[in-house]
Amino acid sequence: MATIETKYLGGLRTEATHLQSGTKIITDAPVDNHGKGEAFSPTDLMSASLASCMLTIMGIAANSHGINIDNTECSVTKIMAADPRRVGEIVINFRFPQKYSEKEQKILERAALTCPVHVSLNENLKKTVDFGW
Repeated sequence: MATIETKYLGGLRTEATHLQSGTKIITDAPVDNHGKGEAFSPTDLMSASLASCMLTIMGIAANSHGINIDNTECSVTKIMAADPRRVGEIVINFRFPQKYSEKEQKILERAALTCPVHVSLNENLKKTVDFGW
């Protein structure tokens, strides 16, 4: 059974609908690739998915180990490469609201770096992660 239905709306814009919830996401091609840049691009979503997945899996690990990571944030930078045009690097910089012990840091790092999106992305894609410890 499908998880998402996606429709091309024209003008380099798509609309993806999450079938279980009905939530919709619009994408636009970026300005540097003939688009309007009025919404996330597909490669923006890929980069955002990595960060969201890392935070989600860290949250699961944190809950299991009694660690509070509420209000943790991260900045995501997508760096494009050419020949062929692709995402060459994703840089993620975490900002935690509190300090953690060395053991807690290792738990959170392991969770982030083994999230399903991280391990699914091509090995040629550089993933630079700064936990800011």
